[in-house]
This record gives sequence, C-alpha cells and structure tokens, in this order.
Amino acid sequence: MSGTNAASGAAPCRFAHYFVICGIDTETGLEPDELAALYQWLEADRQGRDPDTAAAGENFEQSPLKRTFKSKVLAHYPENVEWNPFDQDAVNMLCMPKGLSFRTQADNREPQFHSFLITREDGSRTYGFVHTFYEEVTSPQICSAMQTLYQMHQAENPSSATPSSSSSSSMDSLASSLDEADSPSSSSCRSAACGGYDASRDTLYVSKALCLITPMPFMHGCRRFLSQMHWAVTAASPPPLPLESYVHNILYEVPLPPPGRSLKFHGVYEPIVCQRPGPGELPLADFPLGQTFTLLGVENLVQLFNCTLLEMQILLYSQDYQRLMTVAEGITTLLFPFQWQHVYVPILPASLLHFLDAPVPYLMGLQSKEGTDRSKLELPQEANLCFVDIDNHCIELPEDFPQFPNKPEFIQELSEVLLHYGISPVGGAPPTSVSTSTTTTPGSVSTRHPGLKSQQALRELEDDGRNGNLGGEQLAVLELLQGNATLERLQALAKRTGVRVEALRGVGGEREGQGQGGRTAVEEEELRNAKLNVQLREVFASRFTTMFADYEAFVIQSAPDLESWLTNREQMHNFDKASFLSDQPEPYLPFLSHFIETQMFATFIDNKIMSQWEEKEPLLRVFDGRIDKARLYNVRAPSLRSSNYQRCTILKESAQAIEQRLMKIDHTAIHPHLLDMKIGQGKYEQGFFPKLQSDVLSVGPTNNKWSNRTATAQRRKDRHRQQTEHLTLDNDLKEKYMQEARSLGKNLRQPKLSDLSPAVIAQTNWKFVEGLLKECRMKTKRMLVEKMGREAVELGHGEANITGLEENTLIASLCDLLERIWSHGLQVKQGKSALWSHLLHYQAREEKLEQQQAESPVSNGPERRKSESSIGMPSLRASVIQDMRHIQSMGEIKTDVGRARAWIRLSLEKKLLSQHLKQLLSRQALTKKLYKRYAFLRCEEEKEQFLFHLLSLNTVDYFCFTSVFTTIMIPYRAVIIPIKKLSNAMTTSNPWVCVSGELGDSGVRQITKNVLEMTFDSAFRPHTHIDAMFKCQNLGKLTTVQLGHDNSGLLAKWLVDCVMVRNEITGHTYKFPCGRWLGKGVDDGSLERVLIGELALPNADEDFGRGCRTPDMQHSPGQTRRVSITSMGGRGYKPTSAQIQEAIGEAVNSICKHFHKPEKERGSLTILLCGEVGLVGALEQFFHNGFKSARLFQKTVFVWDFVEKALAYMESADQMGDMQETAEPLGLTCVSLCHYVSAINSSPRNIGKDGKFQLLVCLGARDRLLIQWLPLLLECPVIQQMYEESALLRDRTTVNALIAVLQTLHDFPITLEASLVKGIDL
Repeated sequence: MSGTNAASGAAPCRFAHYFVICGIDTETGLEPDELAALYQWLEADRQGRDPDTAAAGENFEQSPLKRTFKSKVLAHYPENVEWNPFDQDAVNMLCMPKGLSFRTQADNREPQFHSFLITREDGSRTYGFVHTFYEEVTSPQICSAMQTLYQMHQAENPSSATPSSSSSSSMDSLASSLDEADSPSSSSCRSAACGGYDASRDTLYVSKALCLITPMPFMHGCRRFLSQMHWAVTAASPPPLPLESYVHNILYEVPLPPPGRSLKFHGVYEPIVCQRPGPGELPLADFPLGQTFTLLGVENLVQLFNCTLLEMQILLYSQDYQRLMTVAEGITTLLFPFQWQHVYVPILPASLLHFLDAPVPYLMGLQSKEGTDRSKLELPQEANLCFVDIDNHCIELPEDFPQFPNKPEFIQELSEVLLHYGISPVGGAPPTSVSTSTTTTPGSVSTRHPGLKSQQALRELEDDGRNGNLGGEQLAVLELLQGNATLERLQALAKRTGVRVEALRGVGGEREGQGQGGRTAVEEEELRNAKLNVQLREVFASRFTTMFADYEAFVIQSAPDLESWLTNREQMHNFDKASFLSDQPEPYLPFLSHFIETQMFATFIDNKIMSQWEEKEPLLRVFDGRIDKARLYNVRAPSLRSSNYQRCTILKESAQAIEQRLMKIDHTAIHPHLLDMKIGQGKYEQGFFPKLQSDVLSVGPTNNKWSNRTATAQRRKDRHRQQTEHLTLDNDLKEKYMQEARSLGKNLRQPKLSDLSPAVIAQTNWKFVEGLLKECRMKTKRMLVEKMGREAVELGHGEANITGLEENTLIASLCDLLERIWSHGLQVKQGKSALWSHLLHYQAREEKLEQQQAESPVSNGPERRKSESSIGMPSLRASVIQDMRHIQSMGEIKTDVGRARAWIRLSLEKKLLSQHLKQLLSRQALTKKLYKRYAFLRCEEEKEQFLFHLLSLNTVDYFCFTSVFTTIMIPYRAVIIPIKKLSNAMTTSNPWVCVSGELGDSGVRQITKNVLEMTFDSAFRPHTHIDAMFKCQNLGKLTTVQLGHDNSGLLAKWLVDCVMVRNEITGHTYKFPCGRWLGKGVDDGSLERVLIGELALPNADEDFGRGCRTPDMQHSPGQTRRVSITSMGGRGYKPTSAQIQEAIGEAVNSICKHFHKPEKERGSLTILLCGEVGLVGALEQFFHNGFKSARLFQKTVFVWDFVEKALAYMESADQMGDMQETAEPLGLTCVSLCHYVSAINSSPRNIGKDGKFQLLVCLGARDRLLIQWLPLLLECPVIQQMYEESALLRDRTTVNALIAVLQTLHDFPITLEASLVKGIDL
C-alpha cells in the first residue's frame, strides 16, 4: 500500500496522473459492444419500436469490419491516485467512444489523436489525451472469429460483395471517416479486396489507444509525448531506453510547471516544452483557437459565443472527435471570467444519445456518421438549440435572441488579429490550407448564416497575399524550403503523390530543421498558436472588462457570515439588477438584461460574495485585478454609459509574456533513466506495443526533491485541516449547502458514464423533472417580485418597478422554460416547437369533437367565460382553440416557435396561462400518446405544482402580447351605454367614436343606427345600448375615447353613462365614464366629449385566479384608496377647500412621480391629467369653489363663461387704455390668454364649455402658462360679480400657494395626446 501512497502523495503537483492502454482483450476474444446494443435499444425505444427485439441478436447486415466490438482498459498506471480515483468505465468509453474497430492492409490505418474531459460533480475537470493506432492481430482465435463472422454476413447478404455505405452503422469506427474521404486510393483498394476479410489472404489490424490523464489541459505536450511513444514502437530500431522509463518519468518525475513558468521534459526522441500562465494572466488554454476560428469563421463563432453566454442548448456536430473537443474547449475558454455551469460533454458517447433529451442548457458534441445528412438527425428539441455543423462550417441559430454589444467592431478587431497570423476571418477552410477558404467558403457560410458584411477592407487585405503572412501549408512549405535543395526535390515529389508536407515535416523536419532561435518548426508552430490563442482571448476578455467594470458597486452583501449566507441563499437578492441596467448604455441593454439572468452570472456574483470569507476563486481574482488596473490607467467616469467600442490594449504584452517563457526555460525535469527492472521482459518487437512491467510503474521515486516537498506540504495541510475541522462548518455539510446554493443545473454537469442501466437513466430523468419544477418556482417568483416591487410583497400593493426590457427578458425565459418542459420525454419529435406541436394535436382532436357535437351546445359549457363588465358587453369565450386561431391568423409570425411564444404571451396577458395548459393536459390519452412515461408532463404531482406556480402569475397584469405585437390588426368592440333611468336612452342622431391608445388611434368610426340592441338586467328591465365592432391596427393600452353625434333628428339629445371598449383578442375591457349629455341646448351644449378610460376590473364573481390584479401603474398606494373629488362634486356634494387643495397636491405629485420613473415604466400621462383623480378635475373644483353658477329662471353659468367675460373685460380695458400702465409681462400674458381662448373657441370641434375649460387647463399646463394666467384672473373685476367672497380664487394667499405647487411641473416636458388637442391651431 505504501507504494500507492507515495505515488499519490505528490499527485496534485504531477504533470500526469495516469498512463492508460485500451484495446482488445485477447483472452475474452471478440465481444459485441454492449454500448452499441444499448444504443440500439434506446434508438428503438425513441422511434416507438419494440426495443427488446431490436437489440436482440447479432447485427449480421453489417460487414464485421464495420461493426464495433467491446474494448477494455488493458492496463493503467498507477493503480489509483487518491484525489483522482480511476474511473475505468468512463475512461474506456471516452478513449474509444465507439469501441474497437478492425482494418485490413487495404484500409487506411493513419493514427488518430483526440482528447476528452471528465467533469466531476464539484465542477472540477480531468483531461484525457488519446493516441489511437492500429496494431496487427496475432491471435489466431480472433482472426478465425472474424473470418466466421464475415462468412455469416455473406450468407445473410449474398448480394453485398462490397460493404454498402448505407448500412454503415451509427457506431462507425473511431478512425473517423475523414481518412477514407481524404484518400482516393482507399476506396479502390477496398473494392479490389472485395471489402471482405479472408484470413489466408488479408492481414487483420485492430485499434489500440494510448492515453495520458492529466489535471491540466497541456494538449500539445501530451500529443507530442504520445506520438513519440508510438514512433518508438514502429521505428526500425528500438528506443534508447525501455518504454517503462519514459512512462515512469512522465508519471512521477515531471512536475506541473509552477504558475508563470515554463518546463522542459523529455520524450523518447526529443524534448517537449510547456508553459503555464502567471497568476495575473488568463488561465491555461492549450487547444488551438485559431483552428476553431478557421473551422467556423469569425461571424459564426461570435454568434455561437453569444448563444453560450445566454445559456442556450448547444450541439456541436462533426465526424472528428478532436474538432468537437477543440471547438467546445475554445468556446468555454472565451467565457472568462464566467464559467459554463450546465451539462458539458464535448464528446457524447453513442450510448448517451438519450441525453440530448435533457431539458436543461447543455454544451455537447455529437460525432456525425459518414454520409449522414443533417436533416435526418432527429433532435428532441430545437426551439432553443444552436446547432453547429463544424465540418460544413455553418451554424443554425435559435429564433430571436439579443446580439452581442458592438458586434461589428468586435468582429473587426478579431479579424485583424487573425489576419495578422495569416488566417482568413471568413472561415470554412481546413486548417491546413487557407487558400481554399477565400474562394469556396463565403458562399457556403452565407447561405446558412451570412458571413462578414461588406468588410471590403478585410477582403483587400486577404487578396493582397494576406498582408505578407502566408497561412497553413504554404507557410510550412516556405519554412522547409529555404535553402534546402533536397527538400525542394521532396516537395515536388510530394506534390505529385499527394502527400501533405506536414507529415513529411513530422518525421524529418522535427529532428533536423531548426527554426529561428534554435527552435524546431513544430516548436515555432506551437509558439505561433500560443500567441494567437492568448491574443484572441484577450480581445474577448477585454469586452467583459469594459462591460462589467463597475459590477462591484451593484453587488449586495447582506449576510454577516458565510453560513447564514449559504442557508438563506435562495431568498437573498445578491445583485441590484435594475440599478446596474439603468447605468448601462442603451444599445447594451437587450443583451445584458438576458445575460444577468443566467446561471453563469449568478455563480460569478456568488463567488464574489463568498470571497469576503474565503480565498478568491482564481478567475475572479484575475478579473478583479484587471478592473483595478484599468481604473488606475483610466478614470471610468467619461466612458460610463458610453457605447463606444474600446479596443484591447494589451495584445502585444500578452504575446510577449508567452514568448519570453518559451525562450527562457525556467525548469527542466529529470531525464528518463533506466529503472530497476527484470531483464528480458517487454522485449522490443516492431509494430507492437509491449506489455509494460507494472511493478516498476506503480511506485513513484522516494528521493525526488519536488515530490518530497509537495508530500510534506500536503501533510502540513492535512494536519491544519484536522485542527480546523471542528471549528468551522463541517466540510460535507458545507459542500451540500454549496450545491444547493448554486441553484439549478450544477448537480448534473456530466452524465455518469460508468453505469448506464435503465435505472440510472430513469434517475437522471428524475433529476431533470425536479430541476424543471424548481426552475419554474424560481422564475414565477422572480416575475411576481419584479412586477410588484419589493414593498408589494409585504404590503399587498406597490408601484411597478420593472422596466419593459426586464419584463420582456423574464417572459422570454418563461417561454424558453415551457418549451424545454414540453420537449422533455417526447415520443416522436414533430416540428421545432414541442409546445405548438402538442397544441396542434389538441386542436385537431377538439375540432373533430366539435363537429361531432355540433348539435349539442352543452359541450361548450365549461369554456364559457362570464360577462366581463356591465350590461351590454356580450361574454367572451375563453378557449385554448380560440386563442390558437388568433395566433394562426397573424401573418407576421412565420415559425412554430414564434407561434408558441405568441400563444404563451397572449394566455399570460389574459390570465389564462395556467387554465389553458391545464385544459391542454387534461386530455390524458393525447399526453400518453405524445410523451414517454418519464416525461415531466406525465409526473402528476410535479405537473400540478407546475400549474399552481403559473397560476400565481394571475395576480399581476401583463401586457406582454399587446406591447410586443404592435403591428397586428385587432378587432375591437365598443358599447355605448346610455343612462337607463331616463327616457332619453335612445337617440335619432348619427353617433361616432374614435378610440385612442398608446400606439395610435382608430380614426373616426361612424356607428350605423341599426346596431341598437336590447338586453335585460336581473330584474328583467329592458335596456338599450349601441354596440359596434371595428378592426384596426393594435392601439396598445387604450387611453381616450372621443364620442359625438351630428345632432340630427327629433331625439338628438343623448345622456350617456359610459362607453366600454374591449380588445376582442386579449379580452382587456376599458371603461370610459361619461355621465353627461350630448346635444345642443342641454348641459354645456357639447356635441362631442373626450372620455378618459381605465382598465375595468372583472366582476367580483369571477374566479379568484383571474380577479386578482396589481394596482394601476400610475397610482401610488395612497391614491388608489382616495375617493375621486370630481365624483363627489357630481353628486351634489361640495368638497371643502382643504379637500380641493389636497387633491391638487396629490395630482401634481402623481405627475412628478410619473416623470421620475424610467421612460419604459411610465404609464399614461393622460389619465394623470384628465382622469378621475387628475389635475384638470382638481383645478375644475378649485374654480367651482364659491362660483355663482345656478341662476333662478336663467341658463346655468359655467366657469368658461367667467373666462370669456374676464377676457372681454381685459380687451375693452386695453382699448380704453386702462392697461397701458400695467407691467409689460402682464400685458403679454393677457395676449397669450386671449390667443389660447380664441383658438379653442374657433376650433371646428363641437366641444362644450366644460370641455373647453379642460382643454385650456391642459394647454396651460403643457406650455407652462397656468401660473401666469391665474394672477390675471384674480385681478379682474369680473371675479367679484361671479364669485362669492369666500371663493378660493379670490383668496390671494391660496392662489399664490397654488402657483407654487403648479410651478413644480415646469421641470417636466408635458405632452398631450393627439385626441385632446385635435383641431386646435395655435
């Protein structure tokens, strides 16, 4: 045991943890791949066939050379490492994701390299690097077994002389078909050999894999070490030392380079150099980013990066494992300082394909089969999927998501970095040759996803010999040819035979050709890659440093200690999102409002908060350091809220740091040396990897300086941990808290690879179901709290404090969640939106039932909705199908995903989302037909809770449909209700209405006389009302109705109680109270009135779920409870002077509050000015106080009469010269008042005297003239005739107080709705 401990003691500082060999176990012989059988079982289950028959028996349709067989871990050294236990199943599966594959001498047997990673539950990663080659099969049993299988295959398929490509199974061999596609000779050879296997004629080869498992991704170093190990076996002469020496050396004698240092260690034939970034630099990333950009192009890569930041589902698709890994690691590397928090499986083994069903964000890589068309790939959900076809250099994006800020400038900067290194920014070329990319790929990229737009400058740079930088093969040729005649001849020969120069350089160039500064060509290439990597990453990192330079100011640190923070994690508000967004430039908001809702941002903020009690997380430490440095050099104030693009300024320094480390090697590891081994074992045999002596490889050296040092340090750490354990939070408990605190998605970073029984798959799905329910609870709670404001939760009311943008983000994320829930456990996928597909199935069934039950009206009973408001409005039918038809009739929406989102928004606005979904899921037979047993929608208890969480959203008002689909045509119903007690409920004149809203008005709509309807109330008294339907473009929230008539006929006078207007799609009903006459010679003689409306509350007998609503957006809590003083005045009640003054103060206060809100949160100003508790009504009461209006046997006198008399007096006084002595401004004021009054009087509109006075107040408030007109009226002698002594208007102190209050409105730009000032020419 001591050996293992010695080995593991230094493991955290070791370069490599394990050396693994995978291949065929000659003792057990050929075994069909169990994973392949499981895959067939899952495929059959997914397609609805009987899985048991599908997986039973051998698959004789395929040639045995195309089939996959079970691979095994033949050996791994050492046996175990304490902090990185060896997971045999996972390593075997990832080293050979598709099992063993066989070849004959006629097939391509090029070695392949790929890498993989294993993510542990705490999020830490282990990397694996695999070199796969083909070794001759010497076992006669295996050769004869293969011969027998081939004969059985021929007997089953006599016609197939050659193995058909169509039968190539999804379990295609590891040596990806790239080789076959590349070499034209291979197909002819294969046909010559008839594609079969004959033991007497053919040599059989089988795949074998050498693998290094390391704690850090030193990809280049591991690749070179493994390829040298393979050379040592294939070379004509044996290696200088036994292979055990090199394996022992890399496992136990090569340390990890310390941060900021470089390390040189020795392979079999030549040294290998690797370097590690320092503490202030970006973390290690050794996968070539240049290759990622070359494969996808800058435009596509930036879009993929954006989708990753917004935590969408991302599926990478390629024939080549290493490409999958390179793109996945490249993208996650660029996220600095954030980290991907969800499922991350860059290489998804075939047996885990069911994992694509995961209803959570994921980043996965799927190997494409040779010749498979993308259209044949059935994915469970695509509504939120970003599909990246790496080999075809194109991406398919989800619908409608915000773009990354400053995208064009960002792409420009990245393109310049790439061009500097001779790489085309358009992408789409294989990394070996850049020349083809400029001619062939722009078309291929732009058809699927348009490439760089009109970047003429870049194109010219490329055409101009890439600015002197040659790329790919040409660069390689140039390096080799300079001054070498032999190589020139070789190059000409290579051109004729089609051999790639890289391969030639690989064998010869590395040992002979020394590049600049004594480095080999390979080292030059690695240095170039490392510099390109770091410069590209710096451009990305610099974007985040700019965008989040002030993030610390918005972090809310409320907990006294770590334990209480972890315990209350879910209830705590950690980041002030609203303030942060209000501080950002306008163009950044769509992206940032989505991004700050992601798990990766939440975890970043969590790490920031925890850094006050614990050591800072490394990425956070680097990021904070950069922000501090930026502050020193650049005071941020001027650039705050500026959306100007700031370029990265440290590209040169970052590349120099790497070059200096590689020029000056800091550490050199111990050379490989002879070990104390038994002589004669592991004898060299060319072409065969020997069996290594395990006893010398299971124990590390005891005299190694650094291993002793790290072991001592480890012991010291252990002692310290034991001492502090009883003082601090128990570590396991803390870990548990941490896991819980991380919210959703953290507990399932990677599926368990070692056990794939149906029970484990079921358990995984159960985790998904729990996760979805938790996410639903969090999202609905967040939507409620944001909509109601924090006080609202405690007080039951409050002002809305959510911006339209933030609300839109939350609703979009709810739509995404519903799509993921509906796509979980689908039997068969139809269309891109699982929810819309389900709705269509439901619609088809219901319409069929409707036809059958057309005669029986009873069936529609439960779907009727009660009458919305007062008498006269016919009830609106609430049904899932009706709302679907509304959406289907909208020509603006082109896709299923768009229709599903519009339907969700409409249902949410109507407060019917929970009810509709309950109705949809009540058809259990349909749900069973569409979904598997484990699907979320078939878990009864969770489904009930989910619907309950959605029901809670009915307590607030959303206008998420009306405010988004602004251009659609909407049918409106207007009902004009007369006052019933009087006989004049009917009119002979021709009425008209004009409805206005926040988005426009309907225009004047004449109402034909024959629409008079009669309804009966509960006492069977008849009532008449006028009901009109009209269709116009979406008006938004309704604000005013202009109502009038032409005064014709005998019964022209008309007493109107109110007008009701309903949006027939959303069901929102607005009430516009009137309570006055329209007609000449009655009331104030008005033939038209502007009525101010508000959203009508549903009836009290409505079900509670729909009846609850938020207080109106414009009202503060006090105001909603205040009785309107205008309604008091109308009932013969005279408000006191104190009440009038209070009402004016409240009205002005409301207008001030309105303007202090962000623009997107403001409600309707018209209601605040002219509504029941508005400024105009309060000022009317002020003017009515003490007014001598009722005269015996004479016409009623109105305040407008007083204004006109006062003006007539002023004009006559002016003519007589009495006003010459008055101050100049007073004279001007008099002119302005005359001008306004005459403009109102000469207006073509038939508005009455009260209407005219209201208009004067509105115009005076808008143009800031009210406070100038008041003293003028106060001074006028007419006031004594028309007002009593005690009137407020005659009290100078009160008028001055009123002027002071109105003065506060001068700070705000008051705008009046077009319907109020129509026809007024000033």
